[in-house]
Amino acid sequence: MPLFDVYPLYNVTPVSGKGIHVYDDNGTEYLDLYGGHAVISIGHAHPNYVKAVTNQVETLGFYSNAIQNPLQKQLADKIETLSGCKGYELFLCNSGAEANENALKLASFKTGKKRVLAFSNGFHGRTSAAVAATDNKNIIAPINAQQAVTILPLNDIEGVKAELEKGDVCAVIVEFIQGIGGLDQGTAEFFEAIDKLCKANNTMFIADEIQCGYGRSGKFFAFQHYDVTPDIISLAKGMGNGFPIGGILIHPDIKSKYGMLGTTFGGNHLACAAGLAVLNTIEEEKLIANVNVMSEYLMSIAKTIPQIKKIKGRGLMLGLEFDFEVGDLRKELIYNHHMFTGGAANKKLLRILPPLNIEKEHINQFFDALKKALKEFEK
Repeated sequence: MPLFDVYPLYNVTPVSGKGIHVYDDNGTEYLDLYGGHAVISIGHAHPNYVKAVTNQVETLGFYSNAIQNPLQKQLADKIETLSGCKGYELFLCNSGAEANENALKLASFKTGKKRVLAFSNGFHGRTSAAVAATDNKNIIAPINAQQAVTILPLNDIEGVKAELEKGDVCAVIVEFIQGIGGLDQGTAEFFEAIDKLCKANNTMFIADEIQCGYGRSGKFFAFQHYDVTPDIISLAKGMGNGFPIGGILIHPDIKSKYGMLGTTFGGNHLACAAGLAVLNTIEEEKLIANVNVMSEYLMSIAKTIPQIKKIKGRGLMLGLEFDFEVGDLRKELIYNHHMFTGGAANKKLLRILPPLNIEKEHINQFFDALKKALKEFEK
């Protein structure tokens, strides 16, 4: 049976990984500066992670949410401790799209309203409401398009104000650093004004931290670079280091009731073990501090390369913008220099999303290869 052909694939077959490297079926080593869309947060096959997942799967991999699972409470407490988000409650699911779907549903339950505000070049997932709030008509089917969504430009605070004052908006959802859209960010004034306007208009402010959260921005959550208090925070990607897990943090002003949200696989024992291993490693290895040091080092070198016209993003969620489309450059880096990087909706942007424990030697290796690849393009 053929696979449903929806992914353009590079001709590389990884079979193992260790730290910041992956190895293909020919034994070739690749430097992983993309982490499978920012999923690999603590490196491939980290010993803490392997031990935790192995021990858990040997004991109990899964049972339903109809029973007690103390691992869920341990995970919630650890997130609260490391993030500083005191008083929030955790609902666990399986992916970023599912996290945003539940965030939007919860906002609608809370407010009794149904329209959503989102922003140009935003990406929030591929499920029904999440994809409707995504600024990409190519992935929105007619069944999704029936959702009530308004897309505004980033930093258009007057537009946000006018829409919220119509009284029918249940949620404003925003990535504090856009991922697939191309590492664009709103201003501090914009985000802080949204926060105030949402609170004044009975509208839930949703921080989409699927990609920019979990330490990647240099703080635990990217919204923490600003003076805002989201009502709902969605998280996934780096949360499980490759094991499917997602969740939302819910402000205590939003009250729960039985049946309001639900999931079969979300918060299962194995997912929680993986999630705890990630958080313990972030804490023990001081990885958020490492993000800031490595980010500064990476950007200092990038600024010396004349072909790089702009550096976008924060922490280890960075984009290097050129004055040409980077598709062929990415192929050159993969096939001739054995390095994974990412693309974006902005075709001139090279995305860098490495594991949070990257070291200077890896960054040096990348820039040595990038300089050689750029010389090839100039010939």
